[in-house]
Amino acid sequence: MTFTLNAPVLEGIRVRLEPLGHQHAADLEAAAQEDRATYAFTWVPEAGEVGAYIDAQLARAATGRLAPYAQVNLATGRAVGATSYWEPRSWLTDDALDAVEVGFTWLARSAQGTGMNAEAKLLLFRHAFEVWSVSRVDLKTDARNRRSRAAIEKAGARFEGVLRNWSRSSVPGEEGRLRDSAIYSITSAEWPRCRERLESRVRSGAAPPVSTPRR
Repeated sequence: MTFTLNAPVLEGIRVRLEPLGHQHAADLEAAAQEDRATYAFTWVPEAGEVGAYIDAQLARAATGRLAPYAQVNLATGRAVGATSYWEPRSWLTDDALDAVEVGFTWLARSAQGTGMNAEAKLLLFRHAFEVWSVSRVDLKTDARNRRSRAAIEKAGARFEGVLRNWSRSSVPGEEGRLRDSAIYSITSAEWPRCRERLESRVRSGAAPPVSTPRR
């Protein structure tokens, strides 16, 4: 496969997705130190691990199989989480993308429930379907992660089933073990309705705060 993932800047009214780099490290360290209660099934770096985390994501990006982003709150100019395109697949021709996964997603506790996740998904899905012309976008999560599964379903993805022993577990104490993964997808035929749903959610959310310069 010759298609290489890239991470163009994607901007909405609440969130800007920027290619992840070490310039985001200080912000992500602060984000990672907020209440971590919602990360039970999601690996999120501790503050002291952020530098190594960024290095690992950039190493994956160098293979062309990952396009990592920092999620930047437009109101503050600060990075409050991360997300990525992942696992590009080309079946029909080598230079066109047929499917891609959206994953490696986390947000600081203060950014959860603000509409940023819905808008970030809208930006990522729209670019995948309307610029790359993919036929499918995948999402997966630990099958036990009810919170993540509810968010994925709310974004309009369809549940396809649980693949047993499919992914490495991110649960503390389960190092070196595999987890069951719940698999979801959106197809190109479903995208128009999904887009309408996400756009409605973004529009109906609270008005975004006025942007302020970062100090």
